[in-house]
Amino acid sequence: MTAASSSTSPDFATVGSGYAAYSGGGRGRLRHDITAHRVLAEIGERPARLLDVGCGDGEMVLRLAAAGHQVCGVEKSPGMLEAAAQRVAAVPEIAERVTLSKGDIYTLPFDDTAFDAVVCHGVVMYLADSVTPIAHLARLVADGGILSVLTKNRLAVGVREALSGDYASAWAQIESGQAAGVGNLGITTRSDTPDHLDNLARANGLTPLPWQGVRIFHDHRTDWKPTEEEYWATLETEWATSSRSLYRELGRLVYAVTRRAATA
Repeated sequence: MTAASSSTSPDFATVGSGYAAYSGGGRGRLRHDITAHRVLAEIGERPARLLDVGCGDGEMVLRLAAAGHQVCGVEKSPGMLEAAAQRVAAVPEIAERVTLSKGDIYTLPFDDTAFDAVVCHGVVMYLADSVTPIAHLARLVADGGILSVLTKNRLAVGVREALSGDYASAWAQIESGQAAGVGNLGITTRSDTPDHLDNLARANGLTPLPWQGVRIFHDHRTDWKPTEEEYWATLETEWATSSRSLYRELGRLVYAVTRRAATA
């Protein structure tokens, strides 16, 4: 979601209104619905301890807490953290299950293996690399727990631009294999391949599960405001193709889910 990163990362409070509009539009809903469905399916129905790193304005925190889980949200931006606090306070029936705190992905103040699921969506793409952040996140995953990471997909470089008709940019990115570019919020993002994310997980004691591509057919529709009927038909199609090659390779975002083996 928003960045919980080093001091050189952007403060997402400065683009808060743009992010809120994105989150509430069709493209943002696809991202949140697909990832929330996967996280909840992987952790099961038992009450779990969940951590959302870079929780932004609390979208995933609210979804996970509403499902009955204890959720800790960590966010670097004071403005976004305040937005999350306001959203949580507006839903008193879940507020007691939510803890929010200011923090940084590099200095998370939690014990090893403290959480059944560690969620970090839309954060790593704003950081200089993925190696150190994934190590910090992985250590927090409990036995049998999962790490859920959503970031920009390097396999799909240039796809958005080509579908939008910006062929010069698409050609330049595809020819160069460009790993970084400016996103819709006006902030530079960096991309990773699924294989790289899976290898980082293995290096930190986690086992990769099947990865998904997010926003395969609709990423270029930046002003997309679908009807409810259209949206649910879209979501069904995006979900069905999100785990199938060669569709998933074209998703703007790569969604990597990994698990720590349960102890006997």
